[in-house]
Amino acid sequence: MEVSDDIIETTKAFVKSKLKNAEGGHDWFHIERVHKNTLAIAKHENVNLVIVSLAALLHDIADPKFNNGDETIAPRLASEFLLKQNVDSNIIEHVTQIIENMSFKNSFDLNPSFNSKEMEVVQDADRLDAIGAIGIARCFNYGGFKNRPIYNPDIEPNLNMTKAEYKASNAPTINHFYEKLLRLKDQMNTKTGKQIAEKRHKYMVGFLDQFYAEWEGKK
Repeated sequence: MEVSDDIIETTKAFVKSKLKNAEGGHDWFHIERVHKNTLAIAKHENVNLVIVSLAALLHDIADPKFNNGDETIAPRLASEFLLKQNVDSNIIEHVTQIIENMSFKNSFDLNPSFNSKEMEVVQDADRLDAIGAIGIARCFNYGGFKNRPIYNPDIEPNLNMTKAEYKASNAPTINHFYEKLLRLKDQMNTKTGKQIAEKRHKYMVGFLDQFYAEWEGKK
C-alpha cells in the first residue's frame, strides 16, 4: 500500500493543531524531525510506509508527561482521528499499538506485549531525536520547563529505576543523561539507527566532559 499524500498531509495538520501550545521539546518540530528520521530509516527496512508514517506523526499527540501520566489518551486520540479518515482498521490497530509500546519507559518491562518491524523503525527515529545536539537541547528545555536544577553533585543518577520511579523522577537534568540518553545507543533496533546514534552519542559524551570541566572551573 502506497502512502497517501492526502492522509499524511491531513495528519500533519491535525498534529500541528493539537500541539500548537506544546512544550518546546515535544512540539510539532519534534514530530517533524521524528517523521524525517522515520522515512530515512525506512528506506533500508522492509516496512509498511503508511504505518510508520502515521505512527511517527501521531506518537506524541498526547504525551503522558503532560497529561498526568495517562498513557491511554494518545492511542485513543490517534485511533479516533484515523477512524474519521476512513483508514483501514488493521492499520489503525498497528499504529495505536506502536504508540502504546514505543516509549523508553516501556523498556523497563521484561516481557514486552508488542513488537513489530514498524515499531522498531519509529522507535529508533524517536530515540535519535533524544540524543545528540538536539537531544541535549530538548533535555535542558524540559528540565527548565519543570524547574529542575541543571546539576547537583550530591544527587547521584539512579541507574536501577523501576518504570514507576522513572515516571515519577524529579532528578536534576544532568542525571537524565545517565538514566536514559546515554543508554539509547545500545537500544537501537536498526542498522541505520545504530549508525546515526553512534555519532550523536559521542557528541553527548564530549558535551558532558566539557560540562564537568566548566563546572569545576577548569576550562
